[in-house]
Amino acid sequence: MLAGEVYSAVDPELLRELNATKDLIYEYNQLRPSQQAERLMLLKRLLGHIADDEIFINQPFLCDYGSQISVGRRFFANFGFTVLDEAPVTIGDDCFIGPNVSIYTACHSTDPVERNTRQEWARPVTIGDNVWIGGSVTILPGVTIGSGTTIGAGSVVVSDIPAGVVAVGNPCRVVRRL
Repeated sequence: MLAGEVYSAVDPELLRELNATKDLIYEYNQLRPSQQAERLMLLKRLLGHIADDEIFINQPFLCDYGSQISVGRRFFANFGFTVLDEAPVTIGDDCFIGPNVSIYTACHSTDPVERNTRQEWARPVTIGDNVWIGGSVTILPGVTIGSGTTIGAGSVVVSDIPAGVVAVGNPCRVVRRL
């Protein structure tokens, strides 16, 4: 799975890992907002890498494995952040994620017969430093977003976006250089 090769989405070992993560996610989402120390402790157990303790993810937060997610310094994500991390998701320093943002790494066949075999593959997502992702953005597998970029609310990011731009739309496209 992590090598980008085809894998079975119903592999017993993967399902055990998914369920263990779901239990931690459940615990995280049940904590009171004022329980900052407990929230940080659970995020440290959930995520693969956290650059510092200045991480804040509003509840609810959802992910598949968590261990494939790496966030930089001073990371902030608003309500409803969803990450399907079958491949690495790397987010740089000083990134702001708006409400209801989804990052997907899992890929499925468009052929229904093939798709129903539960075989899939995954592609990593990389987000540079100082990036702002507006509310309700969807980022698809294999995308890289360059540092200093803003992605406008409601965008669907289907391909790489360069550094230092404002990009919006479906599909997301550059509308201005910064």
